[in-house]
Amino acid sequence: MPKVSSVVVPYAAYLRVYEPLGAFPEPERGHWARYARRSDRPSYQDELRRSLAGLLPVPPIAVPVHESSDAFVLEVDGVVCVCPWRTRLRGWQALQELAEELPPPVLDAVLPPVVRRQAAQDYERWLARNPDARPWIRTATWQVPLNWFVLVSDEERRYDKGTADVPPVLRYRTPMVQARRRVARALRTLKDTVEEGPLIDGLVDVGRWLEEFHPRSLVELDYGGLVHVLPAGELEDDHSAADVAAGIEALRQGDGAAAGEAYGRLVDRWRAVRDRRSAN
Repeated sequence: MPKVSSVVVPYAAYLRVYEPLGAFPEPERGHWARYARRSDRPSYQDELRRSLAGLLPVPPIAVPVHESSDAFVLEVDGVVCVCPWRTRLRGWQALQELAEELPPPVLDAVLPPVVRRQAAQDYERWLARNPDARPWIRTATWQVPLNWFVLVSDEERRYDKGTADVPPVLRYRTPMVQARRRVARALRTLKDTVEEGPLIDGLVDVGRWLEEFHPRSLVELDYGGLVHVLPAGELEDDHSAADVAAGIEALRQGDGAAAGEAYGRLVDRWRAVRDRRSAN
C-alpha cells in the first residue's frame, strides 16, 4: 500500500478518465504496460506533493518544465486501464483559470507576471505542435460541479471512513458508455424544461470531453481533498448524485416541486462547503 504523504490535499475534487491500454498508440502503450507492472507507482498525494514543490523556489515554477511520465492505474476484470497525469498540460490550463479566481494583486503575489507570461508563451508554442491534446483529469476547487454528478449513479458510490493513517474516500466509478448515456438523457430533459444556463453549458462541455476517449474507458469522480473539509457525518450522508438524478427525473415527469426540493438540497450542501473557503 502506498505511504500516505504528510502533505494535506488541497480542497479539490477530480474527474478522471482511465483508458484501456489498447487505446494508446505505440510506443506510449508499451510505456504504460511496463509502468502498470511497477510496484512503486506513486499515489494521488504523491502527485500533489510534486506539484506543490514547484511553488517553493523563487521565482516559483508555475508549470513543470517536462511532462510527467506517471499515471494512475486500475485493473478491472483483467483489463489494465491508465489515467495519465499530464501535469504540465493541466498546469497550463489551471494557470489560465487562475486569473478568473484571484484578484490581480493576490495573483501577482502568488505568481509574478513575468512567470505567467513565460508560461503562457510556452503553452502557446506547445499547443501549436499538439492541437488535439486533452487532459485525462479535470479539477474543481471547493466544490464538485453539479454536471459531474450527472455522469454517475448512487449505486456506484463508494465511501470509506478511513483511519488515523488513511484519509476517508468518497468516489464514484462508472463505465464510459454509462456516463455518455446519462449525459445525453440529462441534456434532452434540461433543454426541454429549463432555460439555457451554467448547468446545461457545463454538461455540454463535459460531454464533449468524454467523447475524446475510448468507449471502454472508466470515469471516476473523486471527492479528493474535499473529504478533509467535510465532517464525517456529512460525508456519509452526501448522496449528491442521487439528488441530481432525482431532480432531473422530476423535471422529466413535469414535477417542478420535487425538482426544486432536490435542487435545494444540493444548493444547501455545496453552499456550506464553499462558505468554508472564506472562513477564518
